[in-house]
Amino acid sequence: MATTFNTKSRILIAADSAANASLVKKLLEDEFGTIAISTNPERIVEEYQEAQPDVLVLAFNGMDKSQRYCLGLYRLGSEIQQRPIRIIMLCTKEEVRHAYVLCRDGLFDDYVLFWPVSNDAPRLLMAVHHATHELASMATQQPRAVEFLAQARRLAELETLLQERIAADDASLASTNTALKNTEHDISVALDGFSRRITSGGMHGMLEVKDAAGLKSEFAHFRREAISAPLEALTQSVQPLARQAEQFRASCTPYMESMRALSALADRVQPTLLVIDDDEFQCKLVAKALEAQNYELAFAHSGRDALAILRRLRPDLILLDVIMPLMDGIEMARQIRLVNWLANIPIIMLTGRSDKDTVHECLKAGANDYIVKPFDRSTLVARVAHALGTAPTGT
Repeated sequence: MATTFNTKSRILIAADSAANASLVKKLLEDEFGTIAISTNPERIVEEYQEAQPDVLVLAFNGMDKSQRYCLGLYRLGSEIQQRPIRIIMLCTKEEVRHAYVLCRDGLFDDYVLFWPVSNDAPRLLMAVHHATHELASMATQQPRAVEFLAQARRLAELETLLQERIAADDASLASTNTALKNTEHDISVALDGFSRRITSGGMHGMLEVKDAAGLKSEFAHFRREAISAPLEALTQSVQPLARQAEQFRASCTPYMESMRALSALADRVQPTLLVIDDDEFQCKLVAKALEAQNYELAFAHSGRDALAILRRLRPDLILLDVIMPLMDGIEMARQIRLVNWLANIPIIMLTGRSDKDTVHECLKAGANDYIVKPFDRSTLVARVAHALGTAPTGT
């Protein structure tokens, strides 16, 4: 009896042959519960929408047919752009190199050498399992790098505030102790001077001292009982505060060390920028302008390529050219804003046109900012840093 291991993931097998699709389904159905087949070229969008797949297996006779199928989905329906999926392509031995290039460039996620006869059927099963595991990880909504960096900075600010508070408390306690000691000293000096004036006859017109020694003893007793003792008691009452401050400092030490370690880790995190521009020279200019910044750059040269990359990559910011073939940047921005898990990513439009209508259309489509080409390095660096909420490096 077959055992189904994965009952939650939905799989769609697209093929130009019902027999081929059924063969692939038979290999998968022992371990995956929900499997649909699409073989009607007239209903590729409808069948895709009905299946709502997490994993798409392309079992066409030829990679060109696999590419045309995906291009048709992108052109005819937005459903493939609404949620992350994984696309696995079956290929022949002669197509392996080309399949590798397409997966490396992000058009597909994986390939399996399958035709004409599969000598390693479990390889397809493993590829589908890997795809479902990746999607499960994405579903946890891992924070973007800039979100992590923002939280790390807040913790670093908290460490600074704690250190300042502890230093202020230490200074306040030290000042209180000093003030108490100075007060006792000043009072003692004043009493001693007053005592000498009386006993030496300096106040003869007002007081007559018959027992100077006794008066001196009374002053000493007064200073000891009425001044020194209360001030000492006040000094002792402050000591528990000092001990509490020391205990607080000791209890905060491991947490502040953790915050410093987290801050050091945050310094090594690289925000990911996706640059979408059909002009390779412009891509090189962007890369050159941002090379000194702590960014990881990814590039797409068309809207179709970008949508394929965005199925597996959640960048921290998108730099998007306005004028591109097939799908222009404004339409691309609209499509991105329709995808829930991409909707909050900042978009900066790169445009050679600065007229009011173009700018309005960019912002209306969901762009956060725009830069007019040709741009200078400082402008690009500053705008990117502002969109990410970070400080530029080396400025």
